[in-house]
Amino acid sequence: MTAASGLKGKYNMAIEIGRNRMARQTYGFDEVALVPGALTIDPDLVDVSWQLGNLTLPLPIVGASLDALVDPHFAIAIGKLGGMAMMNLEGVQTKYAHPNEAIERIIHAEANEVITTLQQVYQAPIQDELILQRIAEVKSAGAPCMVAISPINAARVAKLLGPHAVDVFAVISTVTTVRHIAERYIAPDFRAIKEIVQCPLILGNCGSYEGAYELMEAGADGVLVGIGPGAICTTRRVCGLGVPQVTATADCAAARDDYARVSGRRVAVITDGGMRSGGDICKAIAAGADAVMLGSQLAASEEAPAHGYSWGMASSSTTLPRGTRIQVGTRGTLKEILLGPAKRDDGLMNYIGALKLSMGSVGARNLREMQQAELIIAPSLPTEGKTEQRAQHVGMGR
Repeated sequence: MTAASGLKGKYNMAIEIGRNRMARQTYGFDEVALVPGALTIDPDLVDVSWQLGNLTLPLPIVGASLDALVDPHFAIAIGKLGGMAMMNLEGVQTKYAHPNEAIERIIHAEANEVITTLQQVYQAPIQDELILQRIAEVKSAGAPCMVAISPINAARVAKLLGPHAVDVFAVISTVTTVRHIAERYIAPDFRAIKEIVQCPLILGNCGSYEGAYELMEAGADGVLVGIGPGAICTTRRVCGLGVPQVTATADCAAARDDYARVSGRRVAVITDGGMRSGGDICKAIAAGADAVMLGSQLAASEEAPAHGYSWGMASSSTTLPRGTRIQVGTRGTLKEILLGPAKRDDGLMNYIGALKLSMGSVGARNLREMQQAELIIAPSLPTEGKTEQRAQHVGMGR
């Protein structure tokens, strides 16, 4: 099996969009639904743990590498609940001894000054001693430490950390590929980096079978799936890049399954972005994800450092910003958002409770069985039979 073999049938169901030009039909979360099973299971009996390399993690939730979300305090909090969070090693936590001052500057910037402020704040250089300090803060609390770095700095930072300094090392960018052509820098050798850090390696982001398969061949223990779907990301608008998340997840899950058959090694697929509710998380798992990465949804927790704001890490680009600052508000504690009890009925709290109930309803005992649940195309599902709710929301200005 090779990555190329995943192309078979890719265009069998293509639609002609112009003379000699074909396009595939793809699907996002609002366009599909889960079919209840003939067998159902008590939600208390389902298992939502997942595997990342040699790690078994209780909750299939990863906090995104956003400065508005992840500082040592948040990483410790989610780690103690059973999840993990990516701490950005090129963000304010490693640029400033007192990062909260930088965060306050960003969240209080006027709307027309946000991008300029972000660009100014992120011009500060990374300080190696702060990288080591932030990691030590998380590890000293007994929480797992997951860090993220861009490809251009990955090799240098890996050498700085050395073996077993962190629990998970992630190399991420808007689109990460094994075959990258550059003149300004040397593309990273992912296998060499993994050998240095001696821990599970996450690579991303990707959105295709071929890209995911080659990242797995390069040594990834997990791949991040999603290009531009997040609430704070403008990549799709700026660059026109992206594949709707249900299709992207299914394609990358197919790569995972094919790669596992050939290599005997199963790589985790992590759907990153585009999920607005517990229902979307359920659909991501059913589409093939082993876990999901959440950003703005968790930035609404009391533990997040930006007090109900969120912004994209590409927002600070000096040449082509691809993100924005949004206000998500504060909905409750991280425990309430992940594990409940929910204080609202819109699917924005108790994500794990929603996942367990959905799994029980389709008869899935664990996440692998959930990945086999029946999905149907159902574009009307979010609004079907909800006339009164829509009318009331409009009347209330929501």
